Amino acid sequence: MRAKVRAALDALYMKRLVRELEGRPRPQHIGIMLDGNRRWAKMSGIDDPREGYRAGGAKVLDFLRWCDSAKIEHVTLFMLSDDNLHRPEEQLNPLIDIIAEVVEQLAAPGNPWPVEAVGALDLLPAESAARLKTATAATQGRKGGTKVDVAVGYGGRREIVDAVRSALTEHSSQGGDIDDFIETFTMEHISKHLYSKTRSESDLIIRTSGEQRLSGFLLWQSAYAEVHFCETYWPDFREIDFLRALRSYSLRERRYGR
Repeated sequence: MRAKVRAALDALYMKRLVRELEGRPRPQHIGIMLDGNRRWAKMSGIDDPREGYRAGGAKVLDFLRWCDSAKIEHVTLFMLSDDNLHRPEEQLNPLIDIIAEVVEQLAAPGNPWPVEAVGALDLLPAESAARLKTATAATQGRKGGTKVDVAVGYGGRREIVDAVRSALTEHSSQGGDIDDFIETFTMEHISKHLYSKTRSESDLIIRTSGEQRLSGFLLWQSAYAEVHFCETYWPDFREIDFLRALRSYSLRERRYGR
């Protein structure tokens, strides 16, 4: 009985949140840090942290459906940092397998999302990188849903370095003079060579689990992003929590330093 009452109250609250968001600004690009999976497993009395990652992976499809309903154009999911690659293999390999499984689910026929893997895929096990590339390639050309970037083996500093290197390599391969290029080098040269083909600046960064830091996520793209920290562990993240983040964003005055 108590659960039914709670569900009814939650439904009413969600309707209220949706009404509050009508006509309000909403982000075009959301970056979300899916944090707290291992702590969720421990809190739930589960000894195997992989079960936390599996529960977090299952939440991704729900989250993207919420984004579709809210008409969010672009989402970046932070699933594995380049720092995480230093974890012991017995921890890392199962996590990478779960990420690959999630991406393959997103790529399954019938789902609307165009998906791209962004990060240093060359640092992943070759088989895992191949799975990610095969799955994401199958989604190219989709136009119906939110554009999804899955950040795997991703580091914001590494992305900026790779972007500068890519810009220099492109200029050199076209026969350009490097000294001249240095004189004319702009921020746009970096923006043009970031990992994501969409390359839009991030409007809102959400981090679950109560941690309050960016941990190198979207360092270039988040220069003027609003940030929303949520206490909930990622597997327990609800549509209500998502709508609260959108409400928080809608109430902020974005001044871009002016």
